[in-house]
Amino acid sequence: MKIIQANQSHIPLLAPLFDKYRVFYKQTSNVKAATSFLEQRLSKSESIVFLAFIEDEPVGFTQLYTTFSSVSMQPYYILNDLYVNNAHRREGIGAALLTTAQEFCIKNGYKGLALETATDNPAQKLYEKMGWKKDSHGFHYFWPSNS
Repeated sequence: MKIIQANQSHIPLLAPLFDKYRVFYKQTSNVKAATSFLEQRLSKSESIVFLAFIEDEPVGFTQLYTTFSSVSMQPYYILNDLYVNNAHRREGIGAALLTTAQEFCIKNGYKGLALETATDNPAQKLYEKMGWKKDSHGFHYFWPSNS
């Protein structure tokens, strides 16, 4: 397995995986829109994407966004997306992508990584096994601007 930091040249390899990730979360498949979204994020340096390969086949990715804590006055990353192709699950790819993100965070001197996941996502076991702590100090709220 090889993990690289993706750039714009990797979008044709990344977009189909990103589309499958979105379909996993009950969104309609749209590789063209996925490609456009990724082009915008990477061209503007708005996200960091790590792409995992087995041989020359892209099999998984994780995407990070930078944000800040006003309380600690430090930047941290939101691990917004993590996806491994169905055919390659349980091969350690998700753990390797998480480790890569953790190492990147440390290398850049960031406070840490945050993520949100569905309450029924089986990846929670992996997160906890790798030292992630479930936040029990607050609730997550979201205000939709289109309501």
